[in-house]
Amino acid sequence: MGPRQYYNPEIETMDRSELDALIEERVRYTVNYAADNSLFYKKWFRENNINPSDIRSHEDLLELPIISGKTIRENQPPVQDDFGFRMVDWNDVFTVHETSGTSGTPKSFFLTWKDWERYAEKYARCFLSQGFGPEDRVVVCASYGMNVGANTMTLAARHIGMTMIPEGKCTFPVRVMESYRPTSIVASIFKLLRLAKRMKDQGMEPSESSIERLVIGGESFAEESRNYVSEIWDCEVYNNYGSTEGTMCGECTEVNGLHVPEDMVHLDVYDPHMDKFVKDGECGRLVLTTLLPVGAKSGNVLLNYDTEDTTVVLSRDKCACGRTHMKIMTPQREAETFWTADTPFNRVDIEKGVFQRENMEYLTGEYEAFLYGGDDEGETTLRVSMECNDMQRCNEELIKENFLRSFFAYKKKLENAYIDGSLNIIFNYLRPGELEFYRIKGRPKRIVDRR
Repeated sequence: MGPRQYYNPEIETMDRSELDALIEERVRYTVNYAADNSLFYKKWFRENNINPSDIRSHEDLLELPIISGKTIRENQPPVQDDFGFRMVDWNDVFTVHETSGTSGTPKSFFLTWKDWERYAEKYARCFLSQGFGPEDRVVVCASYGMNVGANTMTLAARHIGMTMIPEGKCTFPVRVMESYRPTSIVASIFKLLRLAKRMKDQGMEPSESSIERLVIGGESFAEESRNYVSEIWDCEVYNNYGSTEGTMCGECTEVNGLHVPEDMVHLDVYDPHMDKFVKDGECGRLVLTTLLPVGAKSGNVLLNYDTEDTTVVLSRDKCACGRTHMKIMTPQREAETFWTADTPFNRVDIEKGVFQRENMEYLTGEYEAFLYGGDDEGETTLRVSMECNDMQRCNEELIKENFLRSFFAYKKKLENAYIDGSLNIIFNYLRPGELEFYRIKGRPKRIVDRR
């Protein structure tokens, strides 16, 4: 018998028309469940003069107002006496979770055991679509705490029969690689690069280790950085995108977009500037709606929730892997998008410039960038600091040329601003350990706007 390819083959390979019918059935049930069980939604439907029973289809769902993280925070303590989005009695709440709170008071979420089972199934589908099986031993370099990611992956492993090594951080001793011979690691791009360096320093080549595949989770990244990690470890690198809100999308072995578990998460893309939803193939903000099986309960349901991440719907056609669920582009955080010269650019655009393959002969991959306002009105300075392996042999001019070529490739207005002097780009080359974020506790901010 060959390796297991699907977790729920009937659902994952369901014909598009049947899948759409299932989605609409769950839209109707979920909307009414929210209206019946949430203090917030009872008031929300009343104030917006909407009858929940009138929401019958995907098109009807698009007519509902958008809610946001701000909406959640305004409907929980300390602003309100109770949690407006909690939908079950405390006796039915299995765990309580919070988001990181980087943009204010952490958002609170309440999960029943059935919620956990649904979350775990989403990740199990991702793992199986990437070729994982019972023989795999996976090091998890994600926090086991109020964030749901690490726990969800661990529960998913139980369904597949995988062995998990719950390190939590990627600073574990190199002996773990030798003693347990893991076949995979779940971590960020930079954690994997740092681990590879520690292994090399101790005489162990990552490309000759037991690792068969890697999974990037927790942040968006440039394809160039993924390719470099793949080269260092000599294996395929997959991308998973998940959140406490319950998205959990993942690439399959085709590596051409992330499959969305459409039977459990409904995903739309809208343009907040024009206040309307956009067509497939157009970029916009990722909006999700929880979908519950008919008769199910949930501790939290979100309807038309703005994740504040941007994406593109790539395809709704059947994938070569056999799955019929839609695929999206790797989401990018709106908070990491900045504007200058009437043009947006994201942290990923900076990373793409850093990780140009020729550059990596001289750079470690670690970088940070800062935006400053100039003395003249409308003048902007972008300072990009990059860590060099060896300052004496660092080809600064080559790195600069490669970065600018990449950065301006699809941003003509930025290039024109650079030429006319209204955008200054300064390159700063530093020794390992000299970047500013090393002196600050917590997750590094790769780009900071100081204008």
